Amino acid sequence: MRTINTIDSYAYESRIKGVNPGLKAVVAMAALLFCIGTGDVLLSVTVFLSMGIITVFMGGLSVQKYLALLKIPVTFLVLGTAAIVVGIAHVPAGRFYITMPGFYLYLSDEGAALAARLILKAMAAVSAMYMLVLSTPASEIINLLGKLHVPKLISELMNLIYRFIFVMMDVQIHMKQAAESRLGYYNFLTSCRSFGGIGANLFIISLKKAGMYYDAMTARCYEGELLFLEEKRPVKAKEAAAAAGYLAFLLLLWLV
Repeated sequence: MRTINTIDSYAYESRIKGVNPGLKAVVAMAALLFCIGTGDVLLSVTVFLSMGIITVFMGGLSVQKYLALLKIPVTFLVLGTAAIVVGIAHVPAGRFYITMPGFYLYLSDEGAALAARLILKAMAAVSAMYMLVLSTPASEIINLLGKLHVPKLISELMNLIYRFIFVMMDVQIHMKQAAESRLGYYNFLTSCRSFGGIGANLFIISLKKAGMYYDAMTARCYEGELLFLEEKRPVKAKEAAAAAGYLAFLLLLWLV
């Protein structure tokens, strides 16, 4: 039976879960700002590789799962940068071109280089955020946002939407398995019928589950504010030194 692994499940299994969440957030945000602010290729490569090493080797996440998570943003980035790579001209241009009725589609070296730099910068920023969310449970991130005086309405909506997405994904997986066991995907027509039925049922079930979860919260004395048990994780000297050394290395790399 197929199951869904949430990002929170990876965070709870991470070996660096015990590190202070504020320290991890500072390192991740600083690395993110370095990538976006400088645009340096070497710095982006360094952040991408170092954050991946922290998540996989220090955090204990398997390489296969990490690469599977990276495939999601890569797909959007490749599709998003297609307009930069491909140009349109009325005459043959670029290193490679395709003749179309009335115009030419061409690929230029400058466009390909720009797209590669953008993808690299974005993937470095994504790896920095993955380091944070794959080692820090959502409840700790919500508590951290509260300490930063983010409005409670925004943080609570973030948490509820985040939780409910995975609840609905789990329900959809079980409904699809039930349809497959009854040959619901035997051919194209039955696949379309099964897809439509799952979509309609999923909407109804989402309304029912929303009511059930609200009843569960009110039964636990919910009064308009989500409260999480926070475990005290003080910043250790060696962890602070490692974080400061890493950020100093990035700064030195950018300056040199």
